[in-house]
Amino acid sequence: MNRAYTICAALMMTAMLTSCNQSAAPAASASGSNHDADVQAIRDAEKQWNQDYAAKDLGKLTAHYADDAVLMVPGMAAAPGKDAIQKVLQSMVSDPALMLNFQANKVDVASSGDLAYTRGAYTMTATDPATKKPMNDHGSYVTTYRKQADGSWKAVMDIATSEVPVMPAAPMKKH
Repeated sequence: MNRAYTICAALMMTAMLTSCNQSAAPAASASGSNHDADVQAIRDAEKQWNQDYAAKDLGKLTAHYADDAVLMVPGMAAAPGKDAIQKVLQSMVSDPALMLNFQANKVDVASSGDLAYTRGAYTMTATDPATKKPMNDHGSYVTTYRKQADGSWKAVMDIATSEVPVMPAAPMKKH
């Protein structure tokens, strides 16, 4: 149910943002936004975000999110708000096996210049809680951004969907 909700929410957000940007890469909107510069700023921010994961820098990782952001990752309840997100990130960066890399294959900015999204793929290595051994994961993600008053872009909705099949539970033994 949670996975279906995540996929549905991601699709709705993508459709909403895509419909906001019907024109072909405007040079500048009425709000003064520069589409190409905003796209590049978001690409640069995601490049830095990858570097912050490599460095396992909790402060810098948390700073990529707006105060009211929501993080949704496979196998966990949604983490609403920066404090909840920081707890999830703290758990992740404390894992010595953690390696996370993601790359957008689509970046789009609404013609209003205040909302944007990225869509792409990720790969991750982390310690399996059951076996205590490194496990590999890969999947896709959608991140929705809102432009801040200082001109920076912060994630407001960050959703990852694993493409690794869930292992079925072991059958119960009969007594």
